Amino acid sequence: MASAHSPRTVIDCPDPAALAGFYGQILGWSVDGEGDWVDLRPDDRSAVISFQRVEDYREPQWPGQAVPQQMHLDLMVQDLDEGQARVLAVGGQLAGEQPGTSFRVFLDPVGHPFCLCAD
Repeated sequence: MASAHSPRTVIDCPDPAALAGFYGQILGWSVDGEGDWVDLRPDDRSAVISFQRVEDYREPQWPGQAVPQQMHLDLMVQDLDEGQARVLAVGGQLAGEQPGTSFRVFLDPVGHPFCLCAD
């Protein structure tokens, strides 16, 4: 087996550039690409999150499982209140159900749940 590199996370969505832009604003990372596939990377290019267009995208239903979340991101932050303000300012939503106190659950603009976690 060849040596492994950093894993790539790929997120299905209806508009890759828009969703990459949303997460790029939260993380301070750069958007690279357009069309059906867009990458999001930090300046040192040490990681990548990719977004791919899915024509019949169905928004996950969280916390229910009528349409499962399939995956989610945990984003580590120093201050949950500051992180929440940033997420809300760029179009994220605080989820109605908050099952813990050391993290907060949000929904991105196309319904993927993700968490801000106290670091």
